[in-house]
This record gives sequence, C-alpha cells and structure tokens, in this order.
Amino acid sequence: MTLPDYQTESGCTDIMMHTMERYFTQGGNMEITDSLAEGLLRTVIANAKILHHDPANYEARAEIMWASSLAHNGLTGCGNDGGDFASHMLEHEMGGMFDVTHGAGLAAIWPSWARYVYKEDLDRFVRYAENVMGVEAVGTKEEIALKGIEAMEDFYHSIGMPVNMTELGIHPSAEQIAEMARRCEKATGGSIGSAKRLYRNDMEEIYKMAI
Repeated sequence: MTLPDYQTESGCTDIMMHTMERYFTQGGNMEITDSLAEGLLRTVIANAKILHHDPANYEARAEIMWASSLAHNGLTGCGNDGGDFASHMLEHEMGGMFDVTHGAGLAAIWPSWARYVYKEDLDRFVRYAENVMGVEAVGTKEEIALKGIEAMEDFYHSIGMPVNMTELGIHPSAEQIAEMARRCEKATGGSIGSAKRLYRNDMEEIYKMAI
C-alpha cells in the first residue's frame, strides 16, 4: 500500500508483460488460455488506472496481486510454445547498462518491438487490439493492429509509464545500442522470439526505433 506510484505502475506493466509474452506467439494457442489472458490483461489495465489516482484502494491492490500470481504461474502459457520473451531480454540489457526500473523499461521497449514484429503475427495483434484494448474492428487488419499498439501506448501514458527510451530518461549512443544488441544476442544464445524470430541485427533495429 505504501509503494510509490512509479513502482506500482512498473509492477503492473511487468504483470501484463509476462502474460503478453505468452500471448504473442506462433506456436499454437488455445481459446481458453487466450480468454484467461485477455481477462487478466483487461483487469490489470482497469485497476492500474485506479491505483494511479487512488493508491490506497484496497480492492484494486487485491485485483493486481491476484493477477500477478496468475500471470507468472504458467497458466497463461498453457497450450502454446512457451512464449516470445524478446521484449524481456531486450529490456534486461537496457536495465543492465542504464539501471532503469524493469517494468518501465518494458513499457519503453514494447511499442517498438510490437511495430517491428506485428506483420509476422498479425492475427494475434488484431485479436489483442479488439479483445484487450477495445479497438473497433474497422479497417484492414494492419490498421486494427496498429491502433491496438497505439492504444497500448495511450494506456502506458495514462499510468505514467514511458513508451520509448527518451521518455524513460536514457539516451544511448550508437555504440551503446550495438553493445546492448551484442549482449542480448549472447544472452539468448543467438536469437529469440516466437511472434518473430529476432537476431542481432533485429535487436539493434528495435533499440534504434525505441530511442
């Protein structure tokens, strides 16, 4: 209850991301798992907004705490290939180099990752836009998917989270970006991703997009 707002919302972001990493996959999915994930994500979005303005709200804290358990106990990964987790690995190198708060770093990297990979996993991004972010099913699949990413950015801003590295307060040089990509490649054993397989050059491009 006494956790500062920035850390609260960083935690909410990480809770969501652990489910989203298991949602944006190409390894097969189950309807029941998708529905559980989408309900969890909508619940965190609603209660993160409440806590941003009313940090002492016990009911909202309880919803977030329960969601945090469900998001990382394996439930939302049942029936798929284990997940993507590229955003997490990209953020780990940002955190290692710049000592940023993990959840805030995830918020800063996710929109660029999403725009880099969405065409490879288009139906998942469309479903996310419609079922989680409430985007109307109007326009092409690409337009709906991009509106979903934009809606996610709007949500991050609504709870005080950044959507790029500049907003996060870091300004990596070209050399630092190249080094983060090199370290990420090493940490992942050469590549990572399910929505789209990412290699070192992909990692570097996402970092550049996220400045």
